[in-house]
Amino acid sequence: MTDTLPPCPECSSDLAYEMGALLVCPLCGHEWAAADVTLTADPGDASAERVITDAFGTVLADGDTVTVIKDLKVKGSSTVVKVGTKVRGIRLVDGVGDHDIDCKIDGVGAMQLKSSVVKKA
Repeated sequence: MTDTLPPCPECSSDLAYEMGALLVCPLCGHEWAAADVTLTADPGDASAERVITDAFGTVLADGDTVTVIKDLKVKGSSTVVKVGTKVRGIRLVDGVGDHDIDCKIDGVGAMQLKSSVVKKA
């Protein structure tokens, strides 16, 4: 089974195994999603080439201000992030699943957002 899994992008070990939706390397402890595997020769270059866009295709960068374009339920809470909420000073990250924006929202706190639910302000 391990011969069909890709090698670890951090240490190139071929001992990776599946744990739910993630792949895990037992040598270095790195976890990654199977869909995150890139076909480039150098995994370090893959993050530099990665371009994150908002829902309308505008390229986002660290420190940008974005606006939420749909109501978002906050998991584990009864609060909702309303349409039109401005989020200042975003950070682009490799989050869990499709969540690629790390931010702080006034009244809600720190959270991660999908770039598909925001537009650049």
